Amino acid sequence: MKNVCSYGLLFFLLITSSKTIGQEIQWTEVLPGVWKGVVGTPESYNLLRAAGVTPRAAAIQALDTPSFPLLQQEINASTVDGKTYLHFPLDSLEQLFGFGLNFQSVHQRGKILRLHVDHYGGVDNGRTHAPTPFYVSSRGYGVFVNSARYLEVYAGSAVRKDSKHPPQAKDRNMDKTWTARPYSDAVEILVPAAGVEFYIFGGPKPLDAVRRFNLFNGGGILPPRWGLGFTQRVQRLYNAAEVEEEIKAFEERGYPLDFVGLEPGWQSKSYPCTFEWDHKRFSDPKAFVQKLLKKGIRINLWTNPYVSPASPIFKEIEPFTASHTVWVGLVPDLMMPQARNILFSQWQRSQVDIGVSGYKIDEVDGGDHYLWPDVASFPSGYTAEQMRQTYGVLMQRYSTELYKKSNKRTYGLIRGSNAGAVSFPYVIYNDYYKHEDFITALINSGFAGVLWTPEVRASKSAEEWLRRFQSNIFSPMAMINAWASGTKPWSFPEVEAQVKEAALLRMRMMPYWYSEFAKYHFKGTPPFRAMNLEEGFALQESEKVLTKDLEKNPYVEATHREIKDQYMAGENLLVAPMFTGQASREVLLPKGNWYDFYTGKFVGNGEMITVSPGLDKIPVYVKDGGIIPFMPPLLHAPKADERIMIELRHYGEKPGVYDLYDDDGETFNYEKGDYSFRRVKVERNKDGKWKGSISPPEKGKPNTIGKVSFKFMTTS
Repeated sequence: MKNVCSYGLLFFLLITSSKTIGQEIQWTEVLPGVWKGVVGTPESYNLLRAAGVTPRAAAIQALDTPSFPLLQQEINASTVDGKTYLHFPLDSLEQLFGFGLNFQSVHQRGKILRLHVDHYGGVDNGRTHAPTPFYVSSRGYGVFVNSARYLEVYAGSAVRKDSKHPPQAKDRNMDKTWTARPYSDAVEILVPAAGVEFYIFGGPKPLDAVRRFNLFNGGGILPPRWGLGFTQRVQRLYNAAEVEEEIKAFEERGYPLDFVGLEPGWQSKSYPCTFEWDHKRFSDPKAFVQKLLKKGIRINLWTNPYVSPASPIFKEIEPFTASHTVWVGLVPDLMMPQARNILFSQWQRSQVDIGVSGYKIDEVDGGDHYLWPDVASFPSGYTAEQMRQTYGVLMQRYSTELYKKSNKRTYGLIRGSNAGAVSFPYVIYNDYYKHEDFITALINSGFAGVLWTPEVRASKSAEEWLRRFQSNIFSPMAMINAWASGTKPWSFPEVEAQVKEAALLRMRMMPYWYSEFAKYHFKGTPPFRAMNLEEGFALQESEKVLTKDLEKNPYVEATHREIKDQYMAGENLLVAPMFTGQASREVLLPKGNWYDFYTGKFVGNGEMITVSPGLDKIPVYVKDGGIIPFMPPLLHAPKADERIMIELRHYGEKPGVYDLYDDDGETFNYEKGDYSFRRVKVERNKDGKWKGSISPPEKGKPNTIGKVSFKFMTTS
């Protein structure tokens, strides 16, 4: 495939000077700071159509309106042999971020990628769970290519002979500055279609471009409160009694638990699936689910969408399925209303109607040896490639609709996603299990319009178990996935106390997480994001050679340092996870004073610090003037009508302002305006002492906030 891509690019370089193949770009400003470019005849099926979401136009209009961030005449398009080539300019000091859910790199300039929905295979090459065709520039703009095809990306990696800023040819024999990768001043993208639409998102800052992208895709997820609690996925063949016994153990040990995940054994058959309960393991599913709901425990069900011959819907759905099977199961054509109705009606009757709260939707990402091949056909007429790029998006869209019908929010797990799915209540997971790369993926999720969980499964030591757990609670879903290992939070007794403390911290911070997800929905700000999006963050990019063994690699390159092991969590927190074997680590603080999350003590300002936190904690810091809302460490998320005491912690020497979000926590009524942001202020009074205040509840709006107190963490 690399040879084919290289040939295609070479062909492009040789003939694009011909005016006969150049394509005029039709520009439209669709919303303030959002410009659509149309080239040729775009395909009718694309990522936005698959998602079917509506932009949050009012929220975009509320942002400052930027000017067009590039020179339009430097954005070019051509068509060759039914394919479209896009060309976007790059400045010399411009860094690029995004191009999907990458696991090992944050900086994407210089990469060659094939954006292709797939399992992550250990290499950042574009084949990943969410290969979102959206990139963000350090100059403060974003580019999104709205295509449901496999895209070839040359992210500042290829040099045109008519380059505006060509690199200088150098003599490798004598010039030590010679490089195998000459400077490139363009991003070039090959779209295998005779036309395409793309979007430019203005800034002026990179985070503003990300916000616009998220709002244009419907705004971020707003999970139910219980979704931000703790979840335990039990072993795959557990029965009802074993599930209840595990829940009882959580209660007796004082561990929080909000939802339990049942793995394949809940179904009568799986791989492929029947979508009906195994009545030997769950004799009365409705009574089982309702009993747990009364205890404050939700049930989440594993499934994949491939229909077993033993399924009650097999014969009915067969005419509306693909030409090829997956594990000898039918593949529903989700672009056909008949297929959707048959599949999701079964889910409705058998699961949602009895109180099941959500799904873990597996195997919609890849695995070329078992997934439908690109030669497959679908009765709707859409190609196997298009379905591969969007199947996870479609599953999220139509399963979410089941819950909207009953006005109950859901929160689940998905293996494959793409652009357009920003607003769907799902978190990506996979079978890859490197802790360091999990954190890099969490960082990159903020550029990809998705959520990612660095789940905990099993560990080789107590230290690894604790370190994984500590970072997991500062993520979109605090989860142990014990489907194979059977691990529990207390599986390593020597660190059980620290694990329990971390789990309870997750619950105490629920008002903060909930408010930050609300800002994701209403304002487009990712709750977990790269340091590169934080105001005042600057990295001195000193080059470092990875290897000097020219025999192994005669084209070895120096690389710029990137920060891929610390991230922003919400408006005010900087999280720097610890990994197994680390006694200390470096943390790069943005400009401005930063304070220890646990003690309130000053730690630094715009500098690299080295910290040794011990085993009990991971480094977490709060920006000057930051306010973090806490609640009591409940074992279950608050109910819709439950009033909760709130402790508002203030850090630093600056006055602080924070918007504390409130709604019923369970329904979609917030979409009708049934919500409020209550303004919290901390300032000094006349005698120099800190004083806190919170705006009163709005009449007619939900009010789950009880007694409010303030704690001033930093003392002069």
